[in-house]
Amino acid sequence: MFASSRPGARRTGRRPVVLAVLLAAVLVCAGCGAGSTDVPGGTNISSGDRHLNLVAYATPKPGFDKIIPAFRATDAGRDIGFSQSYGASGDQSRKVARRVPADVVNLSVEPDITRLVKAGVVDENWKTAYPDNSTPFGSVVVIVVRKGNPKNIHTWDDLLKPGVQVVTPNPGSSGSAKWNLLAPYAAKSDGGKDRKAGLAYVSELIRDHTTVQPKSGREATTTFEQGQGDVLISYENEAIMLQRKNATSPANQRVDYVVPSTTFKIENPVAVVKTGENTDAAKSFVSYLFTQPAQRIWAQQGFRPVDKQIAAETANLFPGKIDKLWTIKELGKTLGAGTSTTKAGIDNKGKDLTGWKAVDNALFSTSGDITKVYNAGGKS
Repeated sequence: MFASSRPGARRTGRRPVVLAVLLAAVLVCAGCGAGSTDVPGGTNISSGDRHLNLVAYATPKPGFDKIIPAFRATDAGRDIGFSQSYGASGDQSRKVARRVPADVVNLSVEPDITRLVKAGVVDENWKTAYPDNSTPFGSVVVIVVRKGNPKNIHTWDDLLKPGVQVVTPNPGSSGSAKWNLLAPYAAKSDGGKDRKAGLAYVSELIRDHTTVQPKSGREATTTFEQGQGDVLISYENEAIMLQRKNATSPANQRVDYVVPSTTFKIENPVAVVKTGENTDAAKSFVSYLFTQPAQRIWAQQGFRPVDKQIAAETANLFPGKIDKLWTIKELGKTLGAGTSTTKAGIDNKGKDLTGWKAVDNALFSTSGDITKVYNAGGKS
């Protein structure tokens, strides 16, 4: 464009070739995942005698941005370089199952790692390989509102007020979406005991109040930041990140958040990919995630640590009073009751389904109650 507007441009016959080369380079880089750093002047984390590919769901990136340099400062991590890829948990899981290069995965929900076990890329014993069911950090489901809470949102019932518009991702691609929906579902169904009441709530929420359905938790946050919706259902760590931006954000992008008195515990597991090229380095990195120095970093970045001492140390970082914190274990026990009877498509081996297997089967499988609600546009 500039060449055609300058006198004498026709004499530089090599310019189209140079531009073509530059364009090709740009296109090649555009296809790359997150590499050494995407922050000007940021820490280069790609160099090292050994290399790890971290594939994760979208929201823990702020944590890993601090964790990885800290790990590289230890003796165990000194010669290890990193590449990173972040996205919707389900999409990331399917990519790794198709053998996208990966050494460590951190996904939003257990079924996304179960898929990798079935694909032969993660060991069956991944869950017992590290503490706390191989979950180095967690969060809780919260309600993010505009600064000052103009819609006066405090409870799950308040999301169903006339005119309230809610942003939450699509559970077909996002693990975050599953957690988001499990919180009000468990609250309204008394942990799955009244499935009809829980499903009625989710149906009304989706049908009458969910205006957009981004692919991931991070995309949902961005959508809310851009001004869509009155409420964002999200991880507590995302809410903390948004609130920390208030000091520098335009007035219309500032937020508050509410921790409902009844909500859901979020557990985001990690696993080593056994088909990776540097499994020893991968194991060292995953082990580091559970150390007290790493646990402090997780807490400082808004993620709830699993180490009890660090959790007590950093409790002031997580305000809000929770009277009932439902868990996958509790909900799975209720929803899995009676599934020992053999049914088509259920690999229960004569036992009741538990945990995520029970929850996914009842709610998020192709025939699950919430999947049916989404497919019907909110009609239960």
